[in-house]
Amino acid sequence: MQLGMIGLGRMGGNMVTRLLRGGHEVVVYARTAQSVQQAAAGGAIASTGLPDLVSKLAPPRIVWVMVPAGKPTDDTIDQLAALLAPGDIVIDGGNSNYKEGLHAYERCSRHGVSLVDAGTSGGIWGLQEGYCLMVGGDDAAVTACEPIFKTLAPAQGYAHVGGPGAGHFSKMVHNGVEYGMLQAYGEGFEILARSSFDYDLRQVAEVWRHGSVVRSWLLDLAVRAFDEDPKLEKIAGYVDDTGEGRWTVQAAIDENVPSPVITLALLARLASRQDESFSAKVIAALRNQFGGHAVKAEARPGA
Repeated sequence: MQLGMIGLGRMGGNMVTRLLRGGHEVVVYARTAQSVQQAAAGGAIASTGLPDLVSKLAPPRIVWVMVPAGKPTDDTIDQLAALLAPGDIVIDGGNSNYKEGLHAYERCSRHGVSLVDAGTSGGIWGLQEGYCLMVGGDDAAVTACEPIFKTLAPAQGYAHVGGPGAGHFSKMVHNGVEYGMLQAYGEGFEILARSSFDYDLRQVAEVWRHGSVVRSWLLDLAVRAFDEDPKLEKIAGYVDDTGEGRWTVQAAIDENVPSPVITLALLARLASRQDESFSAKVIAALRNQFGGHAVKAEARPGA
């Protein structure tokens, strides 16, 4: 079937390739002309902007938005809603906050345009392995898009999980769970690395992959990482976040669900960004005051 794809970054570009391989016709647009040209070289139809992209699609139109969450997504959806016609469909495949997605759904509805929220997981491996798709939206709109979803997803990797907002909410929680898993692996390998035993971390990760109850795709990736850099000496211990962990923790608070693992995993990411923790200084000072515990002097340049 035919669709438009807006955004050709690390995931959008690979999604276009997978769709083309599946026999779909894809009209593409991105801010960078080079990305559009690369997609066109692979068989996509280039466009010069949103009006041009919409004009090259036959109604009822389907347009997938794969741009950064927040204002870029909202602005793109609003521009599309004004250009599209009743009966057309917009798919938001980014990591949008589900509350913002519901507002966008209402705005699109005023134009007679359906908005489908497709929580998309798979990263840069999606082209090869397929994308896990958690899709929310009205039944008719989701059904109309199913050939697209089934091409992008591996077997059993696509589900219509509920009404508008359900896709983004489930992807948010998915990423919160990911925070906890990553933190557990990170802490486990650090304990091994700091122990008195001279572990080959790549070897441990490899053996855990076979028959262990903690085996997972993340361990597969750990083996690759240790192959490339056995002691991870080329990587700074700075871990970013794109918002989903924060939103998951807030949702847990809203629903009165205790989620200490995900919450602490998020806080650990924040701690990773501090060269010097002032709170740690306060704790050290207080321990010294009440218990006479030794404190380490701050290293000073030239001292």
